[in-house]
Amino acid sequence: MFKIASVKFQNAGRQYDFNAQTLELNSGDKVIVETERGRALATVIVPPREVSDDQAPQGLKSILRLATSDDLALATTNSAREKDAFHYCQKRIHERQMEMKLVRAEYAFDGSKIVFYFTADGRIDFRELVKDLAHYFHTRIEMRQIGVRDEAKLVGGLGICGRELCCCSFLTDFSPVSVKMAKEQGLALNPSKISGQCGRLLCCLSYEYETYCNHRKGMPKCGKRVSWQGKEWEVTGQNVLCRQLTLRGADGVNQTVPMDQYQSDEPVSLPTPPPAKTAETRQPAKGQDKNQDKSQREAAGQEKQGERETQDGRRSSRRRPRKTRQSGKPQEKTAEQPQKQPAEQTAKGSPAQTAEKQPDKKRRRRRRPRNPARSDQPRQGE
Repeated sequence: MFKIASVKFQNAGRQYDFNAQTLELNSGDKVIVETERGRALATVIVPPREVSDDQAPQGLKSILRLATSDDLALATTNSAREKDAFHYCQKRIHERQMEMKLVRAEYAFDGSKIVFYFTADGRIDFRELVKDLAHYFHTRIEMRQIGVRDEAKLVGGLGICGRELCCCSFLTDFSPVSVKMAKEQGLALNPSKISGQCGRLLCCLSYEYETYCNHRKGMPKCGKRVSWQGKEWEVTGQNVLCRQLTLRGADGVNQTVPMDQYQSDEPVSLPTPPPAKTAETRQPAKGQDKNQDKSQREAAGQEKQGERETQDGRRSSRRRPRKTRQSGKPQEKTAEQPQKQPAEQTAKGSPAQTAEKQPDKKRRRRRRPRNPARSDQPRQGE
C-alpha cells in the first residue's frame, strides 16, 4: 500500500503525485519534495490517499518533509533575487541587440540554478549571453524558450470577460481550439472578440462546444424548406440553447416554434426548388431547332456573298487608278497617229487597212501588266 498526495509547484500548474510516506498532510500545506532537478517547495492540493501496489505509478518521488519557517524565508529571498536577475538579463539582451523577449526569471529552491524563460520567433544563439550571466551570478544558468500561451500563463492578466485568465487560474493543459468551434456556437468571427491576451483563440471556446453539438442534433439547418402543419416553411433562425426554430411562411410571417412541438408534428423536409429559367436559357423545341439552323445558314450565306461583293468592289476600285495611268500613253500615241495616218494612207492607199489594226491596240492594252511600277517600262514591239 502507498499513500499518495497531489501537489502543485505553481498556482495554475499541473498536479503531480508524490509518495507521502507516513506524513500527515492537509490541503494547502507547504512541503519540500524531491524532483529530478533537485529539491523544490510545493503546495499540497489533495491529501494523502491509500493506493494499492498495482495501481501506484512507477518511479514515484517522495515528499521529504513539511516546510519550516526557514524554508519559507528562503523562498521569499529567492523571489526578491529573481527580480534582480530579470532586470540584469534584460539589460544584457538590449546591449547585445538580441531579438528575444524575456518573460520570467526563476531561482531554484537551493539557489543552485537560475532559469530564464523567453519567447522568440525563431532559434536564438544565446551562448554569449549565458557566459555573461554565469560570470555575474556565479551559478548555473538555464535558458528556456516558451510559446505565447505559456507566456500568458506565467505573466497572468484579465480576459475580455473581466475575470482572471483561465490559463493562470485553473487551466492545467492547453486543448486545441479551432474556428469551427466559434462557428458552431454562432459567434461573430471577429479576431478581436475571439482572441485572448496571447493572440490565439480563446480557450473558453472549447468549454461549450460539445454542448452545442449535442443540442443541435435533429435541428434543420438555416435556409432549409420544411413542411409543418400542412404548410411549407423556410428555416430562418436557430436558438440552440433554448431548442427553438424560427420559421417563415409563404406569406412572409415568422413564427418561433419549440423543437418538441416541431418534432411532434412529424415534419417533412422538402427539396430546394431549382433556380428559375430566364428567357435566355430557354431551349427551343426540335422542330424550331431545324428551322433556326436553316435560317442561320441562309443568313451566313448572304453574309459571305455580301463580303465577296465588297471584296470585288474593292478590287475594281484598286484597278481604276491603274487604268488612268495607262490611259495617258495611248493618248500620246493617238496624238501622234493623226500625223502618221496621212503617210500610211498614202503608202497603203486605203483607210480600211488602218481600221484592221485597231483590235491589235486593244489586245496590247489587255496584255499590259497590272503592276504600275512595270507599266512604265516599254514593251516589246513598241
